[in-house]
Amino acid sequence: MKDIPVYLFTGFLEAGKTKFIQESLQDRRVNDGTRTLLLLCEEGIEELDPSLFASPNVYVETVENEEDLQPEPLQRMLDAHKCERVIVEYNGMWQLGTLYEKMPQSWVIAQEYLFCDANTFVSYNANMRQLVYDKLRSCELVVFNRCGEDIDRMELHKIVRAASRRTDIAYEKPDGSVEYDEIEDPLPFDLEAPVVDIADRDYALFYADLSESFRKYDGKTLRYKGMVVKSARLPEDSFIFGRQLMTCCVNDIQFTGLACTWPQAKTLAKGEWVVLTGQVSVRWHRAYGKKGPVLTVKHIEPCDPPEQPVATYY
Repeated sequence: MKDIPVYLFTGFLEAGKTKFIQESLQDRRVNDGTRTLLLLCEEGIEELDPSLFASPNVYVETVENEEDLQPEPLQRMLDAHKCERVIVEYNGMWQLGTLYEKMPQSWVIAQEYLFCDANTFVSYNANMRQLVYDKLRSCELVVFNRCGEDIDRMELHKIVRAASRRTDIAYEKPDGSVEYDEIEDPLPFDLEAPVVDIADRDYALFYADLSESFRKYDGKTLRYKGMVVKSARLPEDSFIFGRQLMTCCVNDIQFTGLACTWPQAKTLAKGEWVVLTGQVSVRWHRAYGKKGPVLTVKHIEPCDPPEQPVATYY
């Protein structure tokens, strides 16, 4: 079955999604006649004007409720218009997981952009953090609209980077000009040090960076505080070492850690807090079922839990 590319635009009301879609479909380079299903999942203040589209081969369908996102109805919409691609204007109050889970099997996300009003984004993040994080963690680009000189770009930058270090950030000024984010994100620890010391407060950033580019840690010696997790499914010389991590809210707390090997692993107690020094090697381990960063333990010493046992982003 042929893959159907899906162009996904997310954001909250009055964030600029509709304006961007309207302008894109008026552009012949984008709307080149390809039969397109335009799926609208919310009724915004600004309405689309199909009469201005560069090609008439755009077929608008609406989904009024999150529970109406189901594979069969979505596929019927696509087939009814014989469309070759899908554009989705997604409701900011709906979880993205619903769409990911309910898309027809042949639908594949080609691009995902998040649009935000720079004047209200910080407030949205403070009051609806789970929904904001839900949209930030997987998008390729965040566009902050109405970004005047009085907007603290560093604050916006930090919120985005707490969810993803890969997402590009653009600031659209009130006059319509756009500037891309060039704020550097230096790690709060020295990866070139003989022993890379990771402070308790930096665990979340460390784990996020390692998860996204673990090969740059190959051969590095790390030292940090964490908890021992053991499993009967692992070899006797192995355990998992890490911390509980809260990305967004208490509902998403989960244990994150690395596979470790140490001949004396059986002497460790499950749930024990230790400061571990170990060297990373990228190799296959049963804990992952594939290649990943494995710590070969050099030294372990018992310790008290950190002041904040559950790691968080700043």
